Amino acid sequence: MEFHVYVLYSAAHDKIYIGMSTDPEKRLFAHNHLPKGWTRHYRPWKMVYTEVFSDKYSALKREQELKSHQGRDFIRTKILGPR
Repeated sequence: MEFHVYVLYSAAHDKIYIGMSTDPEKRLFAHNHLPKGWTRHYRPWKMVYTEVFSDKYSALKREQELKSHQGRDFIRTKILGPR
């Protein structure tokens, strides 16, 4: 089984969301359509980055790295770039 760490971006609200899933496309649909959760307030979401891992531990570790201050700086400068 593959584990995906993904980054969503809401351009309308300039928000970043970082998560982990075995099915990132299904999760993107959920973030954009399900009635509950924090992400519903900042729709629409676009998937801007993914990384694939063969084990859950490595994926969770990378998710935490991206959620750090340095990780968010990496996302804003290297992935999103100038806006």
